[in-house]
Amino acid sequence: MELHNLKPAEGARKEPTRKGRGIGSGLGKTAGRGHKGQKSRSGSGGKLGFEGGQKPLIQRIPKRGFHNKWAKEYAEVNVSALNRFENGSVVTIQALKDTGVIRSVKDGVKILGKGHLEKSLTVQVQAFSKSAAEKIATAGGKAEVI
Repeated sequence: MELHNLKPAEGARKEPTRKGRGIGSGLGKTAGRGHKGQKSRSGSGGKLGFEGGQKPLIQRIPKRGFHNKWAKEYAEVNVSALNRFENGSVVTIQALKDTGVIRSVKDGVKILGKGHLEKSLTVQVQAFSKSAAEKIATAGGKAEVI
């Protein structure tokens, strides 16, 4: 048995019903749509979420707070995660991805100050917290914003 010889079992596949092909077919003339009305017309799908004039569910649910659609979302990395790199190495976004520290970059990478850094590193990312920049500097490294 090979892939190009495979066929579905007898009776497993059915031909689709051909609508609007004469009265003898059983679904001729109105093609199962009935007479008149919105759903009998062509192009009658209606708007997404439309509930026949009733206030749609998405508008009935209360909304809270403010969501800034222009806000940058950073992939966050703590200082303690940088200890896996060699002493004196340059830590870039690609290096963080290759070692599995981050999965996706999003709008950039931000280094946060949780934990301790024992190695002297040059870190090149989009943003640093104040405490993270201080910890990198005290360990003898550099925090470079790109």
